[in-house]
Amino acid sequence: MVWSTWGTPEELTRFEEFNEDFMKRHPDITVELQPVASYSDYHSKLLAQLTSGTAPDVFYIGDDMLGQFVDADVLLPLRDLMESDESQTQPDDFFPGLFGVAERDGEYYAAPNDSNPDVLWYDKRALEAAGITEDPATLAEQGQWTTEKYLEMNDKLAEAGLIGSMFWNYWATHYSWISAQGGTAYDEDGAFVGNTDGATVEAVETLGEYFQDGTFVVADTMPEGAGADSEFVTHGAGFFVQGRYTIGTLESAGVEGDYDIVRWPTPDGAEAPTGVAASYLAINGRTEATDAAFTFWTEFLSAEGQTFRLQGGGNAVPSITGADDVVLEDGYPAHAQTFLDMRDIGFANHPAEARVPGLSSDISALFLELYQGKSDAQATLDAVADLVAEKSGE
Repeated sequence: MVWSTWGTPEELTRFEEFNEDFMKRHPDITVELQPVASYSDYHSKLLAQLTSGTAPDVFYIGDDMLGQFVDADVLLPLRDLMESDESQTQPDDFFPGLFGVAERDGEYYAAPNDSNPDVLWYDKRALEAAGITEDPATLAEQGQWTTEKYLEMNDKLAEAGLIGSMFWNYWATHYSWISAQGGTAYDEDGAFVGNTDGATVEAVETLGEYFQDGTFVVADTMPEGAGADSEFVTHGAGFFVQGRYTIGTLESAGVEGDYDIVRWPTPDGAEAPTGVAASYLAINGRTEATDAAFTFWTEFLSAEGQTFRLQGGGNAVPSITGADDVVLEDGYPAHAQTFLDMRDIGFANHPAEARVPGLSSDISALFLELYQGKSDAQATLDAVADLVAEKSGE
């Protein structure tokens, strides 16, 4: 059985270790990993392999590409297998908000192999340098982590000559901010309504203003040599919105003791659903090794499999019940439970958007124009609505 993914050298080493452990338990199954170094090259290669009939039996798919594969009907339907006696991954074992476009008409075509809620990492030394004495995570525990308080901290950081917050420009940034501020981007029928929803327009206005005056910074556009990671570990920014993988960056710099995490702020200080990045594991619809492929698939995604892959400094959060200890095992960051709380109520990219190839990237380009002061909030959201209608054929 052959499977494929992308990954860092450290991740690929852990995957090979999983393969070895799997083959010890299943001596009748030989597993071969075919890694692809570049994420940007991965999906085009996989699509070509699927077209030519040479694709792996099992493979990763990014959340920005999954809808294209589902709609192409090249993936093995999984519900019956997941509900079978051989399964270690029942559908209800996963956190429902993470399936996203992997679920279509009651059928599952992939499942999240793990997840990464976008939390607000914060630098306690940077906050102190800006004269901020309150701790964001403590405020969150008290139900006082409000948008007003967060923006006030960002203003103080900017006044002190520091970056307030750094964000990556992708779907989870704008939709997390909209959701946290009480807005609605897509309705229950999958129609984009953000441009006609007052709370969304107001939220995006604030987002645009803070980017335009430089208090918020787009991490993607920061100059080489002074990138987001560098700024953060040298105490040049108060907040950096990222996933659990940030632990490795901080530990490598030897500064992890200065940092903690908090959820997104809301107008009333209560928690709200925000975006969770994920990648997915699928089975080739034309595999000739269905039994072996599913055995590997279900064990890889099981609580035991995710624990194996993520323990000891892993860079993600489990997508399945029963494996949460890997996030809490080292007691770092101090409020590591926040990762789990945000995952529990979080959401994957909106299916109506995720199933259209390139749509999320095009929408992010429109938001970048807002952040750069080339557009305003209403015009940006109107352009997004037009683009969604055009690309989805509605």
